[in-house]
Amino acid sequence: MGVGRFVYTPILPLMHAGAGLSAGAGANLATANYIGYLLGALVGIQAPALVRSRALLRISLVVLTGTLAAMPATHDTAVWFALRLLAGVTSALIFVIAVSSLLSHLREYPAHLPGWAFGGVGAGIALSGLLVLVLRPVADWRAAWWASAALAAVLAVASWNLRPEARPTTTQATQAIQANADQADEATTVTAAAADSSQAPRTHRSFTALFASYTLEGVGYIIAGTFLVAAIEQSSPGPLGGGAWVLVGLAAVPSSALWARLGRRWSRPDLLLAALVVQAVGIALPALIGGAPAALVSAVLFGATFIGVSTLALATGAHLEFPRSVALLTAGYSVGQILGPLVVAPLLHHGYQRALVLAASVVLVAAVAAAVLRIGFPHHMVVVRATAPVRQPAPTESAADAGSHR
Repeated sequence: MGVGRFVYTPILPLMHAGAGLSAGAGANLATANYIGYLLGALVGIQAPALVRSRALLRISLVVLTGTLAAMPATHDTAVWFALRLLAGVTSALIFVIAVSSLLSHLREYPAHLPGWAFGGVGAGIALSGLLVLVLRPVADWRAAWWASAALAAVLAVASWNLRPEARPTTTQATQAIQANADQADEATTVTAAAADSSQAPRTHRSFTALFASYTLEGVGYIIAGTFLVAAIEQSSPGPLGGGAWVLVGLAAVPSSALWARLGRRWSRPDLLLAALVVQAVGIALPALIGGAPAALVSAVLFGATFIGVSTLALATGAHLEFPRSVALLTAGYSVGQILGPLVVAPLLHHGYQRALVLAASVVLVAAVAAAVLRIGFPHHMVVVRATAPVRQPAPTESAADAGSHR
């Protein structure tokens, strides 16, 4: 998925030079991919059975690889648009199935282990960036697409036997039905924090701030994720842009696990605020300073935060226990990604620096929303449900004995 979705970024400058692709058309192709990703994510949300389909996973792997191989076969922008749209749909399906598999099969393992698996996206970015960097002196944009398709095919073979989330058994289904009945039972009890009537408005305010922050992050992050290499190469021609993109991927590999570990000591709103500020600085550096050191530092800061921000935001939404929080946050983030390239398209006629400044500004606004989230954030929201009325201990019964019955 890291190759199929993000290899477009290092190939984009080659397409500008060799395929006659304009800056506006390049932004439109990026938007097509993000629209496809939103559609794929919505399919995964609305049809949970598909998330457990090994056949769909394999079809998506094959189709995604095929879209990469088909890009050099034409110069038609409309066909390119359709291919990147399809690549977005299949990327989302692969990601949703893989994440569901992780959460299903790694429940009993340390929390940082799924974080390292999320780092596979960063590894795909680094490998594809390195591939384009090596090919650039000796090949054109067509060879870069074909080589990325070959790399994706190798990775598809390696992931061919991934086990999707297991289907619920009859016993599990029965337990789920019973759990729903228990939740509807008047005997359900909650802690004072959850039962407090003032908690609902506070939760709503917190989720609104989180939703605004994550949607704005989608806008700012995708502008940098699409045009960072082109912006660096515009001010520093040569291999610097490609090398910076490899660094983005390498920094992304451990980022999710790292932010998960930091979450043991600091609250998620604090970490989300810190990550957004660091990312904004990283995005702005190539536009405001320029040169190799700024480009390399920018790559590390951006790579170390963009996956971490997603991990923190989704975990915060789950902590708030807002209904369908993950689905709503994912939708807002995806819409932000669609809007990003469209918003900066008028600025691209003057180069990519203004686009990066705008992206950094948007991420800073997202950080402000994260700061608002910190105010009154409910750090301890634990809902306790009982499957039967809580029984008071009999005069001859200890509290511990009553607890065991409950």
